[in-house]
Amino acid sequence: MRKRMFGNSGLETSVIGYGGWPMGRGMYGDFDDDQAIAAARTSYEGGITLFDTAAVYGWGYGETLMGKAIKDFRDDIVLVTKGAREWVRDNPDRRAATVSDSDPKRLLASIDESLERLQTDHIDLFLIHWPDHDRAFSEPMEALEQAKKAGKILHTGVSNFNTSMMAESLETSPIVTNQIGYHIFDRRPEAEVMPFIKENEMGIMAYGSLSHGLLTGTWGAYKTFGDDDWRKNGANFGISSWGPDNLAANVAVVEKLKVIAADHGKTIPQLAIAWVLANETISVALAGSVTPAEATDNLGGDWEMSAELRNEIDDLVLAEGSGVGISGMEIAT
Repeated sequence: MRKRMFGNSGLETSVIGYGGWPMGRGMYGDFDDDQAIAAARTSYEGGITLFDTAAVYGWGYGETLMGKAIKDFRDDIVLVTKGAREWVRDNPDRRAATVSDSDPKRLLASIDESLERLQTDHIDLFLIHWPDHDRAFSEPMEALEQAKKAGKILHTGVSNFNTSMMAESLETSPIVTNQIGYHIFDRRPEAEVMPFIKENEMGIMAYGSLSHGLLTGTWGAYKTFGDDDWRKNGANFGISSWGPDNLAANVAVVEKLKVIAADHGKTIPQLAIAWVLANETISVALAGSVTPAEATDNLGGDWEMSAELRNEIDDLVLAEGSGVGISGMEIAT
């Protein structure tokens, strides 16, 4: 698999990363733990060297399962997790609102908790999951630098931050990445966030490469979600690609994308991942899977898409898609 760097940080990754959000039980519907562990191991065997998770995924469950999945090859990968996103510990509803809380003492304690769940003594890249608007960004960054000096984390980063937030964070810590949503149905970061990251020689971790399931090609026009699935409300970080007014139109677009993918000998997930990677600012495209078959399909996303093909896809989605995130639109932070 091809490799890319996180800007000028010296941190290298496979171009496809294993996205661990679906491992968070109670957030993406039901799945089999053993199959999810097998999917992560299949990803590693196929060349994936970056594995991403977060404390809030399944209220800690995702990190615990990730720790089990990677224990045999922990030293051979870039392990990423995220913190400063708190939840009501006894709340059984995994879709319930969580809050951004980057209190330094709590953040440092949460890093220790993540280390224990992940069965490791250090985290290669630790991200502030969402911006906490109630305190200066220097506070969590100083805490991360403290954890770095203690050897608990090696690199720092952020997730879902806008340009001013990144600029403020950089004054305290040499963050190497911003993990942001980016996929065929959402190119909002292209106007401001991506140029800032390129100018500051950072890297981008793109999450939602498969549009959180829409680009798996398995949805119908009347797709429904269970109570244990965050996608049930139809909202996607400020846009509504699968909301009731948009789902049918976008499923129809996906069916056309399937034909385009087949014409190039690819599946729709492989087309979607390659579209993300065709943007040179992207360091790694994250793709989740909870079965070995899904993982194997995602591995096929490592191919070079021509500018002509990417433009063809853009023209289709922008002309016929509904609830699409357009470059320059506001990103929910």
